Amino acid sequence: MPEFHAKDGTRLYYTDEGQGIPILCLAGLTRNGRDFDHVAPHLPTMMPVRLIRMDYRGRGQSDWADYKTYTIPQEAEDALALLDHLGLEQAAILGTSRGGLIAMFIAATSKDRLLGVALNDIGPELDKAGLDVIENYIGRRPAQKTYAEAAAFRAKSWSHFSDVPMARWLAEVENHYIETDTGLDLRYDPKLRDAVLEAGTQPMPDLWPLYDAMLGLPLCLIRGENSDLLSEATADKMLDRRIDMIRADIEGRGHVPFLDEEMALDALHEWLEDME
Repeated sequence: MPEFHAKDGTRLYYTDEGQGIPILCLAGLTRNGRDFDHVAPHLPTMMPVRLIRMDYRGRGQSDWADYKTYTIPQEAEDALALLDHLGLEQAAILGTSRGGLIAMFIAATSKDRLLGVALNDIGPELDKAGLDVIENYIGRRPAQKTYAEAAAFRAKSWSHFSDVPMARWLAEVENHYIETDTGLDLRYDPKLRDAVLEAGTQPMPDLWPLYDAMLGLPLCLIRGENSDLLSEATADKMLDRRIDMIRADIEGRGHVPFLDEEMALDALHEWLEDME
């Protein structure tokens, strides 16, 4: 199993496939590298890429750690440690939600390690509605007892998504949960909730300097048209500050697009060409 150890000894899982432009895929807050299963088959058809996916500490197949280390700075340090482990001086980052925040942090602290950044439904301003949703579910087992029940629940209740086949919802819940005799369990450390809630007691920092730190890097923004975390107004401001930014607003998607939508793939293709 491909793995390495962070400076504090935490074992971290990753996958490394293909040859070409190295793209480090960083998933959402509670998610893992399999979040990119939907887009992974499409990227090599655009140009040769080396697709690297990392499970953050406390998520997926990586070890759980002290929940106080479940922070963006620590996860950014872990991401750079993975690049060091692989002998890569630079890589592009495809960051979904939390992963995009980590990319912006790296741009502000270690910009020389980046080839470019693609942000999936994330920016320097986060809407309270989306944050409230995260606070409500994080660290809690779902009420549904089986994958089938959970997939059906999402299909019915996630009204900000449309035209999603049941097979996709099933793949999503299978990645997010473990089916057990007592119901569905989380594929991450429940104490991630403590980390998020404790961070929420602090004033929200100004993230625009982190966004501006990406100046000069090929930049792509993919946004769910119905996103409750990244507003259209914030995306407009991002484009105003980076008129060269590639932008795609995906119809029938909320937080977050799956990345294999046609408009998302077109935007990623243009982004890859910019880096080439």
